[in-house]
Amino acid sequence: MTGTSILIPAHNEAGYLPACLQAVLASDPAQGPVEVIVIANGCTDNTAAIAQGFEEQTLLKGWRLKVLDLSEGGKLNAWNAGEAAAEGDVLIYLDADVNISPPLVGQIAKALAAEAPRYASGRPNVTVQHDTLTRHYTRFWLTTPFMTHGVPGFGVFAMNRAGRARWGHWPDIISDDTFARLNFRPEERLSVSAEYDWPMIEGFARLVQVRRRQDIGVAEIEERYPELLVNDDPKDNVVPVWKRALRDPVAFAAFAAVRIAIKLPILRSSNRWVRGR
Repeated sequence: MTGTSILIPAHNEAGYLPACLQAVLASDPAQGPVEVIVIANGCTDNTAAIAQGFEEQTLLKGWRLKVLDLSEGGKLNAWNAGEAAAEGDVLIYLDADVNISPPLVGQIAKALAAEAPRYASGRPNVTVQHDTLTRHYTRFWLTTPFMTHGVPGFGVFAMNRAGRARWGHWPDIISDDTFARLNFRPEERLSVSAEYDWPMIEGFARLVQVRRRQDIGVAEIEERYPELLVNDDPKDNVVPVWKRALRDPVAFAAFAAVRIAIKLPILRSSNRWVRGR
């Protein structure tokens, strides 16, 4: 099969998966065949059954649905299993708590229709539902160089087969999105205009735990794959922290409180995959 494969790893995602799949199946018509692969990994809930329940809707759209029910957990194991089942020329990696907008699949597929290695993602719309501190934290986080430069690619990223050929199986790492992004040079990373909704972890304790894990994940890549760091985005024209703090002191205070707590021995978890949800 040529076309597009959408890979969705799902570990106990019964609460999030229906909205994710509804958004995927509301996508605009795509050129070429599309398959949706849900990889239920180590689930103790009915994630796999929920995914199977979308088979008729997927067929009515003219797409294919595959559900892999793995006894072993782990997101990287899920990526490897999903890729082994994927037949598309374009691979879209989608977290189960992300809701994409209708144009995203088609825009990504068009952007990656090249023989040269390419990586792509859409524009994240970071959502906060309830917590006031999280809302302030997020407002400042959106001004950081990571969010204002390049193609961040968290929650959903994609590549063509030529790009995916740059490494073998996914390694056992925490920050899979960082690893994928840094396997491409900045000029090989493409941003499309379509948006996707990505929910921020809410609550001070959860923010600290998850952001600490993400810091550890980035440090892990810096230690194990230092050759990839040359592909990070240049930080030209970065607005200094003090200027951003003066513009929004409340948001900066919330952001700084979380960053300080990350460095302290509080709220530590022995679970390297702590998700906060």
